[in-house]
Amino acid sequence: MPKYRNHLPQMSEDVFLADGGLETTLIFHEGVELPEFAAFVLLKDQAGRQHLLDYYRRYASIARDAKVGLVLDSATWRANPDWGLKIGYSSEALAEANRCSIELCRRVRDESETETTKMPISGCLGPRGDGYRADTMMLPDEAQEYHGGQIETFRATGADFVSAITMTYVNEAIGVTRAAQAAGMPAVVSFTVETDGRLPDGSTLAQAIDSVDEASDQGPEYYMINCAHPTHFQDALKAGAGWTDRIRGVRVNASTCSHAELDEAEELDEGNPVELGSQLRALRDAFPQITVLGGCCGTDHRHVEEIGRACVVN
Repeated sequence: MPKYRNHLPQMSEDVFLADGGLETTLIFHEGVELPEFAAFVLLKDQAGRQHLLDYYRRYASIARDAKVGLVLDSATWRANPDWGLKIGYSSEALAEANRCSIELCRRVRDESETETTKMPISGCLGPRGDGYRADTMMLPDEAQEYHGGQIETFRATGADFVSAITMTYVNEAIGVTRAAQAAGMPAVVSFTVETDGRLPDGSTLAQAIDSVDEASDQGPEYYMINCAHPTHFQDALKAGAGWTDRIRGVRVNASTCSHAELDEAEELDEGNPVELGSQLRALRDAFPQITVLGGCCGTDHRHVEEIGRACVVN
């Protein structure tokens, strides 16, 4: 049974950490092969599940040491029909991977959660197309139907909410939100932006958030920004603006490179973990409602540790 579905603990003013770049950590640091950047394939055998358990346990330890919460995002960013088909997964196998990923997160929570380190579980879903560009574009109704199956699978598990990560255009975010509403699941929408602070489809963050809220009667519990460096979006945020107040989380890249540059890079740009922590502290000082803090491409436990050191005051 879900533990926090009716009262998400990260909706408080307390800081919650998130993990780093799961896929880039596995590929570049651990030498794991992930077809189509799909971490959910590791769930098919014991060795793969152990990789994921070791990964999550490291972040659980960081959060416990910092005495803050941890959002546990399932390893299912690519576990939707189009990406599953590319690597040979049937709809039944894909649903089982989604269920197994939530169960693995619940195992980590059962082992590691404390009174000061609450661990809500997020059923993570990604875009139908590429996470770096606005391709495979759908209308809201089509997006709702497309993502509805994965969300229904999450609804029947111990997932507390669903997170749509790396949304590149507005209509897909609207469809995901409506699918979550139809399933009775709390939803979080995370947009990615280019170096100019705009979504890959050219929308501003203000336009994107206002459009989703208008189309869904403020359906998302909150919004996030991910797969971008803080310097890409910090100037786009406006203190006191209603749409900015809806942003409660960030999962940032280690690198200042653009999506196009990252797509062509053959080596991992790890950036500077200490500097990244300081940048997120400055962001928190300017926008204190941003309480969910984690990493994305190129980041690992070192970056999240520094983010915790910089942003958490015990």
